[in-house]
Amino acid sequence: MHHHGYLWTGPKERFDQEALRRPPHPTPPPADTRPDLIQRYREVAAEFPVVDLPPLETSYWLIKPRSLVRGTWDEAKEAAAWLGERLSEYAPRFAFQSDCDTPRLAALLNSAAERLNAGADVSLGVYLERPSYLSLAVVTCSPNRARPELACPVR
Repeated sequence: MHHHGYLWTGPKERFDQEALRRPPHPTPPPADTRPDLIQRYREVAAEFPVVDLPPLETSYWLIKPRSLVRGTWDEAKEAAAWLGERLSEYAPRFAFQSDCDTPRLAALLNSAAERLNAGADVSLGVYLERPSYLSLAVVTCSPNRARPELACPVR
């Protein structure tokens, strides 16, 4: 088992484009569906695997381009440390001072390490100076517990 880290930051409006953050339904719409809905389904089906937006289900990071992987670790503790480093890096831009609370962050990172060690994925999000958003994720791989059918993007 190992872990891959992902980071996305950008406008909150882009993050809110949920159609591009969820995988398309496995069955395409029937042929008699309105043409605009068929076209939208095709767009989402083509864009979801390659768009850099964080997927709604964390495990789907594994189908994204391998160039989006920001780090790979064999130990959960190392992956959680990466999360802590990224949070520290972005802390000056946090929109809410309460997100910088040291005991809160320490508890969050300890919990993340425990979940990763148990084979789960971790996803964190923080509002940055308006109107931006920071999304961090660490996905467990080989296999992923939530989606074991998803192939590892790096190894």
